[in-house]
Amino acid sequence: MSNEAPVRYKVAEAARLAGVSASTLRLWESQGLVVPGRSETGHRQFSVEDVARLKRISWYRVERGLNPAAIREALEGEEPPDNSEVTAISDIGRRLRSLRHAASRTLDQVAGDMGITASTLSTLERTSQGVSFKTLHDLAEYYGTTVSRLSGEVSDGVPAIVRSGEWRTWPETTPGVTVQLLAEGRTMMDCHRFVLAAGATSEGAYRHEGEEFMHVLSGRLELVLDSDQFFDLGPGDSLYFESRRYHSWRNRHDGETILIWINTPPTF
Repeated sequence: MSNEAPVRYKVAEAARLAGVSASTLRLWESQGLVVPGRSETGHRQFSVEDVARLKRISWYRVERGLNPAAIREALEGEEPPDNSEVTAISDIGRRLRSLRHAASRTLDQVAGDMGITASTLSTLERTSQGVSFKTLHDLAEYYGTTVSRLSGEVSDGVPAIVRSGEWRTWPETTPGVTVQLLAEGRTMMDCHRFVLAAGATSEGAYRHEGEEFMHVLSGRLELVLDSDQFFDLGPGDSLYFESRRYHSWRNRHDGETILIWINTPPTF
């Protein structure tokens, strides 16, 4: 049995993970939509389950346009949580830890190879939180796998149709970056819906085999290829490029940027 304490987030951390502002989170608390725990000193503490609830509240508010009373009613009418999101968060950490153990590597050794601190890697293995998108990609490459597989995306017996708003979401390893699955199963394409909070970035360039296509639905994205080709993409813009080219990106919009992002073959 693990003696590790449950993960708890402060207001700013929970807001960032949920893709909303701290003031919005406090407003929702005042409206009774979420009730965080308290530390011994009285400070708010949000659990992983609270963050999952915040994401549902945001979806009802943005996608359905519901008011607080309607959101509260919708949340109460949902099936009791089965902790699937909590399981997903712990699963990706366990996968990374299992891969490290299989490679007979210590935290210090892998962290040194990745250019990160051992404490950062330890936190990632426990909570799936706290690293850049580039670091997550580099770790997957280091272990000879892909980010999609680490996130539990590849599975059998999944439906061919994914309904609007019912997208399964990757564990949110990088603050402000939400990746939702538009197609599941053992496909020849990774089909994702990216939701980038203001200021979200890959925090560095990465590359892999294959080709990729992106189409911006809203907001504004800056994509940089090979460190010297800059593309400013707005709503309705698309871009196709070879994945072996180094690419980095950031949300240039003062709000969310949402885009469709497809990789083939599924090497990301």
